[in-house]
Amino acid sequence: MSDHRETTLGAVCVLGGATSIQSSAAIGVPCFAAIGAAATSGLRFVVGAIVLTSVARPSLRGRTRAGWLGIAAFGVAVAAMNLCFFQAVARLPLGTAVSIEFLGPFTLAVVTGSGRRHGLVAVVGLVGVVLLARPGGGVTLVGALFALGAAVGWASYTLASQRLGAVTEGIDGLALAICIAAVLTVGFSIPKLASLTWKLAARVVSMGVLGVGVGFSLELAALRRLAAANVAILFALNPAIAFGIGWLVLGQHVHLTALLGGLCVVGAGIAVTSDARRQAAALPPA
Repeated sequence: MSDHRETTLGAVCVLGGATSIQSSAAIGVPCFAAIGAAATSGLRFVVGAIVLTSVARPSLRGRTRAGWLGIAAFGVAVAAMNLCFFQAVARLPLGTAVSIEFLGPFTLAVVTGSGRRHGLVAVVGLVGVVLLARPGGGVTLVGALFALGAAVGWASYTLASQRLGAVTEGIDGLALAICIAAVLTVGFSIPKLASLTWKLAARVVSMGVLGVGVGFSLELAALRRLAAANVAILFALNPAIAFGIGWLVLGQHVHLTALLGGLCVVGAGIAVTSDARRQAAALPPA
């Protein structure tokens, strides 16, 4: 396959994965009130683990120490990220939660960059977050703190995804990593099983298939086809996708100030990761 087709396919995978994951979060909102965000996250991972292991049928034998470390790192990172993210979505509009969460990979890009323009772009991103978190904007302190926790998780997830893609092939490593995430989070779900109705169960299954099985598989496929900096640029579109899904699926109307804040975050994310890509391209080959 040509480089152009690989790049196009990688971009489609990132955008498809983002849409799947944000749609999964929107589907889960009604579950939060009934069984809680943590229980919903745990059950979602259980479903995702069943789906991925059924498809990949991963072997436990023949794996290197580096391979197991990559699998474990991804499992822990994705579990922490999703626990915090669902707690944030339970308290904040979806687009706002994702915009604050994007501070994780955004900060990662800022820290690894340099130059005056880089600093100015970082300020624009922070202004966007301030606009999103303005007084009276529907942002609670607890919700914002969970979103910031998800931001740390997303930064860790970004690094862990790159490592997982490098030390495993196909989706077998992803399947094992999601099994680890399920083990880490299922304890939140067990006490809530009695409150689970058939309708809620259908939502959880949809979340597991769409958000974990499809979403994470697409993102991992993208990281194998694109440079990490290019994937980060496309990740910057997550807040815009989340605002759109929140409006279409959840009926969450976007205030002009929040929209401006989200645009600042998206624009700053694209700019800072574009700088990182150019700097990487300018380096002499090893």
